[in-house]
Amino acid sequence: MNKSNPDLTPFAQRLRKEMTKEEKHLWYDFLKKLPVTVNRQKVKGNYIVDFLCEDARLVIELDGAQHYSFEGRQKDERRDEYLNGLGYLVLRYTDHDVRTNFEGVCLDIKRHIDQRRF
Repeated sequence: MNKSNPDLTPFAQRLRKEMTKEEKHLWYDFLKKLPVTVNRQKVKGNYIVDFLCEDARLVIELDGAQHYSFEGRQKDERRDEYLNGLGYLVLRYTDHDVRTNFEGVCLDIKRHIDQRRF
């Protein structure tokens, strides 16, 4: 399935308004200022990705505590497989990474964008 699920759009819009502290930090202090377009809470198929850079076919995910459970890891694996199948590279960072190594996270994202831009 390559089409986005329109039923998820209202939820994605709500998530944009209710970003976590770490998502806000990454968005306002880095991603929004990049010279490429990055979208927040974008629907892809039956998933909502945290951040999407179409130019680099890159998905950026920030993982909070819910991602560390067995079920959370399984869901993330299925989601990553789907997105990889569409040609996206999924980068995952923990909320802790954003709080304690913000510069390193930003440098890694920038490096991937520079390598993958078409």
